[in-house]
Order: sequence, then structure tokens, then C-alpha cells
Amino acid sequence: MKLSEVLKGRGYVYQHSSETLEEITDGPKRTVYLGVDPTADSIHVGNLAAYMLLRRFAEAGHRIILLVGGGTGMIGDPKPDVERPLLSPEEISDRSKKLLEQAKKLLGTDVRLVNNAEWLQEQSLIEFLRDTGKYFTVNSLIKKDAISARMKSEEGISFTEFSYPLLQAYDFWHLFKVEGCDVQIGGSDQWGNIVAGVDLIRRKEGKNAYALTLPIITEKGTGKKFGKSEGNAVWLDAAKTSPYAFYQFWFNVSDESVEDYLRLFTMLEDMEIGALMEMHRRDPKERHAQRTLAREVTLLVHGEDAAARSEKVSEVLFGDGELSALDEAAVRDLRASAPLTRVSEGMSVADALVAASLATSKREARQFIADGAVMLNDTPVGGDAALSSENFHQGIALLRRGKKNVSVLSLT
Repeated sequence: MKLSEVLKGRGYVYQHSSETLEEITDGPKRTVYLGVDPTADSIHVGNLAAYMLLRRFAEAGHRIILLVGGGTGMIGDPKPDVERPLLSPEEISDRSKKLLEQAKKLLGTDVRLVNNAEWLQEQSLIEFLRDTGKYFTVNSLIKKDAISARMKSEEGISFTEFSYPLLQAYDFWHLFKVEGCDVQIGGSDQWGNIVAGVDLIRRKEGKNAYALTLPIITEKGTGKKFGKSEGNAVWLDAAKTSPYAFYQFWFNVSDESVEDYLRLFTMLEDMEIGALMEMHRRDPKERHAQRTLAREVTLLVHGEDAAARSEKVSEVLFGDGELSALDEAAVRDLRASAPLTRVSEGMSVADALVAASLATSKREARQFIADGAVMLNDTPVGGDAALSSENFHQGIALLRRGKKNVSVLSLT
């Protein structure tokens, strides 16, 4: 398939500055860049689609540049509601290094990695205003959505953030001149900034460059913007979101969205995705599609060992896996990610149910046990059952009420 067909079919295309997408993707090999500011020290899943788009370009033979905004990060892309806090140079440098390392893992070693601090910090104010600022009008800048919204707010917008589109446009021009880069990609919210660079190249050099943006990805089940989990970002950094929690995020996506996410966030072929979705339609409760999505994305981000461990932990908690099958690393993941209740040897199972919030009272706990709804690991428990060290594997046991209510017990 042509790259244009792949990108359209996979859902990566929202806007492009050329008359046809094919002009960007299917002609001569191009140099394509994505710019990211160090607003955090990790990529999160809301940004992941842009990296997957870059990967598609790379696999089609185009040259890839990832720009980390060590310079623009000191200014801040205007948000519609509030001024961004200024970061110290040390913070920006540290975050930029971490982002670059994550990007290498996602995109491979053939990616050209650059930091715009290298050229922006060398610019004199007079030179920048004369050679770049003269190509922009205030009239056009105030029409940009974020700037317009901020100008209408009580706080207003500082000249610092007002100048951000000029800096991003300069980056595109610089990469065009130095690297031969003629395509910039980004989220749809970056359209105005990217087009500013296209215009600057046309005006200064009399040549064409191109903009391509992705759509805003939403969770179809809720209509919410993709990438949030109970109000918290899901990070690619294992220290911020454990591989198991990362796996579970993907495993828990809705039936309505799973096919879209398989196309956007995995490298599976269309035929494989079609077969998966047919299995899913026949038996949705088995979550074949979600399980494959979780495994593939965790493998891409965290590697084979972490993906296998996460899948095993998930099977133990919510499937047919046995606790005794978990190795030491998997047990650590389980301890770090699942609800944990500290108990003591000899405690009754009824008391443990209450301690684990699987029952509201000891009377209710006894009723659950009498109804046969309670299991310790994979064994049903009787009314007078008590916890024994023999029930614990590497210091943990699983207490279940029904199929979906589970707590990890840890001996004190």
C-alpha cells in the first residue's frame, strides 16, 4: 500500500497543507520532523500517536527528525486558559534528555535527534526581529485559537508566549535550511504554529514545505480526550506509570475504541486486526482485541520481558493464571499496581474481607463465604477459614469476591 493509503486507513490524518496527501507522502523521499517541548520528563499516551505516525514515515523510507524544544520550552506554547510556568535551564535539560531516550526506543536509531536550544540561544534579539518577525503580522497572530482565547481572558497573554509561533516557525525554517526538512507533523492543536513555518519558508526561500496534523483522539465510550486515566496521565516512564498499570490501561479500553487503537498504536497488519476484531465480535467477554492491544503497545514501550510480566499479572488477577507462576519481578509489579491489604497470619478470612473493603461488615463477609462467593487464591473458603503462611506466595495471596473483586493480601 502507498503511505497515503496507510495513513488514511489507520486514522492518522486530520489536515494537510498540500492539495492532496499524496503530494507529501508518495512522491520523493522527504525529511519529516516532530517537535516536542519538555513540559514533562516523559511522553504520555496522549502524545503516542504522533510518534507512531513518525514511525510510519520512517518505515516508508523517509528521513525522520525529532526536535526537543530546549529553547522553546523556556518560553512555552500558549495554552487557552493560563500562562505556563517558566522552567529553569537545568529542568529543561534534564527533561529533554529523558524525552530523547524514550523517543529512541519508540522510533529506532535512525532518527536524527536535535535540540532547538542549539540555534535559538545563539539568536540576537535584533536579528530575530529583523529576519523573522517582519514576516508576521499581529493581525494574523491574534487569530490563532489559543492566543485569541487568552486575549479575551482576564489574565491576558504575555509577550513571551505571544511570540511562541514565531519561534516554532523559525525552527521549521532552520531545519529546512540545515537539514533539508520539508514536512512538519503535530497534533491538530498545532496547525497554526506549523503553518506559520510553512509560510515563513515560502516567504524567505520561495519554496514549498508542508504541514500534516493528526486528529484529536477520543475514547468513544465516554467522548473524553484520549490519554487520561481517572484524571491522571498515563506515562511511558515506568517510574511514573508501572508497566503493569500501563498494560491495564490498554486492556481496559472500550469495545467501541479498541479497533481504532489497534490501527493507531500498533504495527499489526490490517489482516491481523481484522481477524482479531472478528474474534472479538464472536466472544467480546474474552477481550481478545484488548489483550492483543495491551501486549503490543507494552512490548513497544517497555520491551518483551515487561510485556510478558504484565500479561501474567493480569491473567493472575483477572483470568485463569496461577499466583505460583509469577516470578519475583512480576510479584513486585503486582504489589506496586494492585490494591494491597496488609494482614497477619491467623486472621480470619471474614476479617480479611472487611480489611480489604470486599465486604462492609463481618456479617456481610460471612454471608459471602456461605454463598460460596469467596476464594483465597484459587480455592473456595469455608466459614471458619483463617489465613496461613501456606496460602502466601512470596509474601502475597489473592482474596477474591466473585470474579471481578480482588485484593492482594500481604503478610505483615
